[in-house]
Amino acid sequence: MLQATFKMCAGSSYRHVRNMKGLRHQAVLAIGQELNRRALGGPTPSAWINQVRRRSSLLGSRLEDTLYSDQELAYIHQGEEAMQKALGILSSQEGWKKENQQANGDKVLSKVVPDVGKVFRLEVVVDQPMERLYEELVERMEAMGEWNPNVKGIKVLQKIGKDTVITHELAAESGGNLVGPRDFVSVRCAKRRGSTCVLAGMATQFGEMPEQKGVIRAEHGPTCMVLHPVAGSPSKTKLTWLLSIDLKGWLPKTIINQVLSQTQVDFANHLRKRLESSPAPEARC
Repeated sequence: MLQATFKMCAGSSYRHVRNMKGLRHQAVLAIGQELNRRALGGPTPSAWINQVRRRSSLLGSRLEDTLYSDQELAYIHQGEEAMQKALGILSSQEGWKKENQQANGDKVLSKVVPDVGKVFRLEVVVDQPMERLYEELVERMEAMGEWNPNVKGIKVLQKIGKDTVITHELAAESGGNLVGPRDFVSVRCAKRRGSTCVLAGMATQFGEMPEQKGVIRAEHGPTCMVLHPVAGSPSKTKLTWLLSIDLKGWLPKTIINQVLSQTQVDFANHLRKRLESSPAPEARC
């Protein structure tokens, strides 16, 4: 019976349920449960059960892709591409120049990257555990406008799976009002690699969020924040923020450099105040 069930779900009848995502998912789960039950019923699972288990696992992984539309998969891949590009930029230690150095050790560096342009790198240590920063920067992303005056608001337009979101961000005027209001539509993804959390993103297109009247649509290049515990001090977190941005419009480079480097310094200060004034959550990366 199990053989017939598997053949029906994964073989000749598969094309008839190609668009029935829920049914296919339930079928794979049912097969896995039956295989486990039979395996536990005897001293060792048969070779046939092992073979079918491998096939059902492969089918399950293929079904993961079919749970998303082509556009959703494109967003997922774009977020992952942004992460790889941003991490690649951060991994290069050559060519960085100091833009800003604070008395508390916070610093902003910059360099020019081919095909990307000028990027800025903030390096700070925050006296809070990594999980606390992750919760504030990812899980409570839409509340950033409450504590960061450089951000008027962030709205999640679409959530795709557990790692990827499409967001709209409205930035406040900056540089003494020399830089008018900008907004951004971005794809963002968050992943954990061992003891390190990586939050990455870049500009994207989203049909339901056209350009707004009176606001310039700027673009993030590959950007990311990297969070990891300070060695020997797990209650502290090293935060590295790579910022790549095209503000659009006509602006002198000296103004752009000053605004972006100061924006990163201000962000670190506002983040610390937020973490100190709000209760510690129970979130995990």
